[in-house]
Amino acid sequence: MTSDLLTIAGKTFRSRLIAGTGKHRSMEEMRDAIDASGAEIVTVAIRRLPLDPDGRVKPDEPNLMDYLDWQRYTILPNTAGCRTVDEALFTARLAREVTGSDWLKLEVIPDSSYLLPDPVGTLEAARTLIDEGFTVLPYIHADPVLARRLEEIGCATVMPLGSPIGSGRGIFTLEEIQIIVENAGVPVVVDAGLGAPSDASLAMEVGADAVLVNTAIAQASDPVAMAEAFRKGVEAGRQAYLAGRIPRKGLAQASSPVEGVARPTAS
Repeated sequence: MTSDLLTIAGKTFRSRLIAGTGKHRSMEEMRDAIDASGAEIVTVAIRRLPLDPDGRVKPDEPNLMDYLDWQRYTILPNTAGCRTVDEALFTARLAREVTGSDWLKLEVIPDSSYLLPDPVGTLEAARTLIDEGFTVLPYIHADPVLARRLEEIGCATVMPLGSPIGSGRGIFTLEEIQIIVENAGVPVVVDAGLGAPSDASLAMEVGADAVLVNTAIAQASDPVAMAEAFRKGVEAGRQAYLAGRIPRKGLAQASSPVEGVARPTAS
């Protein structure tokens, strides 16, 4: 497993768990949970950072950027909270100025009730950002056709949802994710809706390259312990995928031999 690395846009990672930074009860708890998760990629909502009118981080306000070692982690700014293409483009450009990173998790989510991504807006924004030199990791519904289109224009990954953001409902889109995995030439990262380590393990078992987890860790009773559990779930799921599970069968099949065994003779 030591040589089984995740590669995104030419950069390699040992961990296949991407950690979010939102919804934690404290900065210290966030820091400790991310450390326990083993994650090497950490996503940050740029619009939630304390910025001044010129787009610079305010030095006198609490800032999660101060709680994490950015020499250790790859920062993945995201456009959470953006409802339109224009908002996403503005936020992406601001993210590059603030963080110095060309990597971007692209989110275009027009509806605040269901938080489902806009497929047309996502494709449009991704095309523009790629032309501007961004490494784009788009958050999408589990739509195999859209995933293929985003890959074709140059996205570094595709990130289909398992279920709505923050719902903890697990993976409702498993068959679609499997289709995406079977056809993708870029890493597939299952993002959103995972509620327990078993959800992450299932995503990995069907061939996803990574998962992104935020709420399920941040809002757990013990986020640090849950982060460690998710790390183990991802590792177990990946190992199971590489080991090759047995096919599902419609009927039972005995595990002990049924031919050539001793049987009582008729009296």
